[in-house]
Amino acid sequence: MMEHYKNIIVGFGKGGKTLAKELASRGERVLVIEKSTRMYGGTCINIGCIPSKSMILNGEKGTDFPKGVAIKEALTGKLRNKNYHMIADEATGTVMDGTARFVSNHVLEVENNGETQQVEGERIFINTGAMPIILPIKGLADSSFMIDSTQAMDLAKLPKTLVIIGAGYIGLEFASMFANYGSKVIVLDAKETFLAREDDDIAEMIYKDLSAQGIEFHLGVSVDEVKDQAELAEVTFTENGEVHTIQANNILAATGRKLNITGLGLEHTDVKVTDRSEIVVDDYLRTDAPNVWAIGDIKGGPQFTYVSLDDYRIILDQLDGKKDRSLKDRTFVPYSVFITPPLSNVGLTEKTAKAKGIEYKLFKFMAAGVPKANVLEDPKGLFKVLVDPKTEQILGATIYAEESHEVINLITLAMKGHLPYTMLRDQIYTHPTMSEALNEVLK
Repeated sequence: MMEHYKNIIVGFGKGGKTLAKELASRGERVLVIEKSTRMYGGTCINIGCIPSKSMILNGEKGTDFPKGVAIKEALTGKLRNKNYHMIADEATGTVMDGTARFVSNHVLEVENNGETQQVEGERIFINTGAMPIILPIKGLADSSFMIDSTQAMDLAKLPKTLVIIGAGYIGLEFASMFANYGSKVIVLDAKETFLAREDDDIAEMIYKDLSAQGIEFHLGVSVDEVKDQAELAEVTFTENGEVHTIQANNILAATGRKLNITGLGLEHTDVKVTDRSEIVVDDYLRTDAPNVWAIGDIKGGPQFTYVSLDDYRIILDQLDGKKDRSLKDRTFVPYSVFITPPLSNVGLTEKTAKAKGIEYKLFKFMAAGVPKANVLEDPKGLFKVLVDPKTEQILGATIYAEESHEVINLITLAMKGHLPYTMLRDQIYTHPTMSEALNEVLK
């Protein structure tokens, strides 16, 4: 007989697992379907934010690479087990291993080890996330030396030479991390402009600092072919009309992520999908199929675990709340890039403000003037804050400095609360901290 559940969550990501825990704790029958036993808890704790930041931190501390991998594995294993039991130990919670495919709006076929079964859900939440993109470069996908962002953290041996294809945020995090562990890192990117999204002064500073780490950049290039030799990969690329060949122990493909929609069977439902494979949702994350929602990366937009968590809040509010939360509330979403030191941003950059013709007052301050940055022995970087000269509210901020990922949350809160910048300027902060830099930055 077909099993019936009040709630089915397809995928074990942040928003879905948090919703599953909450609903199961209320006594509602909940099924979470996950195709990989390594992904209990979702991307963040298993192959994303947590393991990569653990590896980055240990690289900065001078830990040797195999030990850094072992520390990461112990951490993710503990979190994976905790997340599994968070659902499975609930009286009305069930975790099912297998790959799910829709056969209708509310019926899913789950395949595991050649066996299939069908389950029916009164409410279904699609939470299947995203996966790395491998560009169609000749020989790349078939190379035994090619790794993606997941495999990069599982290497048994530190690559002496690492080629990274892609100079985006993910590529730069890994470039900085592997350089700290001692790899010779070479970054190839088709774009001619480095970090084009960021302000020029910020991008130039980061480029200079990463280059000083020993990272070699080749921008505006065409990666033509990858060939496997006996013990190394041979990468051929064209730069300024000249063909170059380099050898590497590994090639890291860091050219973005695509939404994990293949094989989901959405063609058998009323769920609509864009030409970018994004599931179409309204401001309350509802799809066109009744009682079917999309959570996290799969609906498009910023691919952050904290965005998925906010998706959970919106959906829970619709199920059992005031029904006043929606995507329209998501006005300020910060992000951080964990290079050394980290880069963080919220709201407008100076480049964007100029392009939109928005009037602003600019505050700039070098991180070298912050006592805590010197205590941490890394005074590199810059603070930039844009303020509306009429309302005195903060329009945006970019911080390239130690602990920027903490300070940016303080600024985001001020922006969300429509506080004048003077409140942050005149606040009493503990000392020595990076947040107290705002006393000086906003003078």
